[in-house]
Amino acid sequence: MKFRSVFDIIGPVMIGPSSSHTAGAARIGRVARNVFGRQPKWAHVHLYGSFAETYRGHGTDVAIVGGLLDYDTFDERIIQAMEIAAEQGLEVKFFEEKEVPEHPNTARLVIGDDEGELELVGLSIGGGKIEIDEINGFKLKLTGENPAIIVVNNDRFGCIASVANVLATYEINIGHMEVSRKEKGKLALMVLETDETVDQEVMDAISKLPNILQVARIVE
Repeated sequence: MKFRSVFDIIGPVMIGPSSSHTAGAARIGRVARNVFGRQPKWAHVHLYGSFAETYRGHGTDVAIVGGLLDYDTFDERIIQAMEIAAEQGLEVKFFEEKEVPEHPNTARLVIGDDEGELELVGLSIGGGKIEIDEINGFKLKLTGENPAIIVVNNDRFGCIASVANVLATYEINIGHMEVSRKEKGKLALMVLETDETVDQEVMDAISKLPNILQVARIVE
């Protein structure tokens, strides 16, 4: 693994005892919140490996809930995240899974409300860094290090090009892109990491394109 600075080694400014078990966990929760687009009413958090074994002692549970409340890693409100979630009507359940994961710090979040659900699998890989491996059954690799948009679309010719053309029109550079589909001609998903945050005007332009079903934004 390559590190860009000393802060990639010692981890981010954060609340909690462990960059992997708290900062990384908070970032996983926050990415789930961003992709969902709003605060969920309920969350089922499935923890695997080291997360499942030590989450209470290391504050992983509190950190994930803080992320679902849209708190950054350094936000002192994370300490009271459980109480705040209860006050705001967010019901959270934790499940200690016995399955052996590919990475020891793995969480699968299933969140939702009356309008919909989202399932997301995230890994805390050390130093506060994360990887998102799956969203609603679509396999991908998303670090959360850069601004990104996630687009759900019908698997049709020209969808990828049309999204890229909108970003080019607004002079937004694509740093990394991945596409995934479960079955040819059905639903597909594209993830585009960009050099800057995509504003709402651009999001609206993409959402109006043919065969685009959903657009979500992830900020740094």
